[in-house]
Amino acid sequence: MDWSRPPRHMNSTSAWYAHTDQWRYETLRADEILSPTAPKGDWDISLIDYNIRAERMGWLPSAPQLKTNPLEVSKAAMASGKTIPAYVAEQLASGTLQMSCEDPDAPENWPRNLFIWRSNLLGSSGKGHEYFLKHLLGTDHGVMGKDLGEEGGVMPKEAVWHDEAPKENLTFL
Repeated sequence: MDWSRPPRHMNSTSAWYAHTDQWRYETLRADEILSPTAPKGDWDISLIDYNIRAERMGWLPSAPQLKTNPLEVSKAAMASGKTIPAYVAEQLASGTLQMSCEDPDAPENWPRNLFIWRSNLLGSSGKGHEYFLKHLLGTDHGVMGKDLGEEGGVMPKEAVWHDEAPKENLTFL
């Protein structure tokens, strides 16, 4: 750690849940798995909404974090004369700057780089293999269920819903 900052590792289960659009097929609501001792509250939300809240509060590292390229954010912060943290906090509070987790299907929020080290992501390590094939690679798949838009299920409150889910989020070079 002498020459660099501490690494921030990302929870791959949450990342692939969002980027392979598995959340679009989720019929389970948080109140269905809630502990009987939980306090009263707004528990009637989807699981992707909890991921979004956790990312927004900094509890769940994610990539990409912002809908806008971080290089552009730093240029805008310097041009405004503010420190980058102050600028980002102000822009997030005003809604001008958005977190990418709030709209995982927008093309600017798709993952740009994928490094796999000693894993078989597309074979046995990726949970939800058919969703990887359909939404990440855009290839033949065996997804048999309908997404929430077709089923009329519990729609997420915090994630942006696109009527047409992307068919390919990853491009191989």
